[in-house]
Amino acid sequence: MNKFCIKIFFILILSYAYLSANINLIKKENSGSKTTLLVIGGVHGDEPGGYFAASILATHYKIKSKNLWIVPNLNKESIKADSRGINGDMNRKFSFMEIGDKDKETVQEIKKVILSQNISLVLNLHDGHGFYRKEDKGNIFNPTAWGQTCVIDQCKLIQNQPFGNLDTIASKVRDNINKNLLQEHHSFNVRNTNTKYDDEAMRLSLTYFAVTNNKPAFAIESSKNLSSLSQKVFYHLLAIEEFMKVMDISYTKDFTLKEEEIGKLINNYGNLAINGNMSLNLNDIKKDLAYVPIKKSNDNIFDFSNPLGDVSKVNGTYIAYIGNKEITTIKPEYFKMANSCPKKFIVEIDGKTTSIDKSSDFFVNDDFKVVDDKNFRINVIGFVAKNSSNESGVKINLKSLNKNFSVDKDNKIFRVEFYKGEEFCCMSMVHFK
Repeated sequence: MNKFCIKIFFILILSYAYLSANINLIKKENSGSKTTLLVIGGVHGDEPGGYFAASILATHYKIKSKNLWIVPNLNKESIKADSRGINGDMNRKFSFMEIGDKDKETVQEIKKVILSQNISLVLNLHDGHGFYRKEDKGNIFNPTAWGQTCVIDQCKLIQNQPFGNLDTIASKVRDNINKNLLQEHHSFNVRNTNTKYDDEAMRLSLTYFAVTNNKPAFAIESSKNLSSLSQKVFYHLLAIEEFMKVMDISYTKDFTLKEEEIGKLINNYGNLAINGNMSLNLNDIKKDLAYVPIKKSNDNIFDFSNPLGDVSKVNGTYIAYIGNKEITTIKPEYFKMANSCPKKFIVEIDGKTTSIDKSSDFFVNDDFKVVDDKNFRINVIGFVAKNSSNESGVKINLKSLNKNFSVDKDNKIFRVEFYKGEEFCCMSMVHFK
């Protein structure tokens, strides 16, 4: 769902607020504003158009006035499983839940966010079947379809307030979306479920919970029958931008709203930092990485730059996801983490001596060597030093490395690991051009 905007005048504040292990709430705020749009993606885990749109909104839009809050991946475990709901339909749990329901904490937390005094309008992002039409025009073009709709539960809120005229706002958004269609049959419509009287199932939904608590709320449904994920994301972002215009939220973005550019953003998985001592570029990464140094305890920190990043531990390995996409499997080698490791290391690159930051990447044309230092030892993964367990001071080129141990599919990026004795310090990446 698209959410509301808060007005701020001078300073744009971007924060990631983790209400619990269940909710990733991203705030883009301007000091002094009380108008806030809340956008929620991923209440259904098998509707990627919504949660990839929310992720792009979080990472590629700058809010210049008022406020935007985003929960990009509400139902995280279901998203990874590409399931509507591994514990049942989360969007049918906002009125009543059974005792012991595994979604309870998540639903309670998002309810608190919705009821926050700041929230002015809520958008819930979905992908629905077919193309909604008021008249039956075939198998996927009919009144039972949900795709390409702006869904409202009623025409207006009982209490008079800004953004309370749901039908008027939804109609305006629909009309403006329909001026920018990729294809004519992608047209949007307003679907009023008249929930209180006509739709028992929708009385359990997130949007109905919001409107019954006097919070304007809309569901945006792209069509599951669109030809690509980038098309679904296109329409979600187009709708969100229209709602921001309604709320007088000003913004900029660092891309053009075109299907091709959206496709590139979807496939930019970003980086994964582990325990603050290594960083993996998830683009073009191999499907399996072996002997990755991490802690044996369960308090390892996996920090993704992509809001849809998450890990699952399965049979002793860690699977890294971006949304429903399994990116790589990390097979750990357990080490104690060293204290007081250097923040910089001296490396000779193509005959020139320079320093590199801890856990950074460095680039090589021909060869490199880490300058020998008695305070640490080096292990370059894929290189076997003769009669030594320490590869500092050894000149290494691409031909001397076993490509089976590269990090990337092009076999040009390798791990350089730094240790204090048997304790792990950090990992850098060497890129051969």
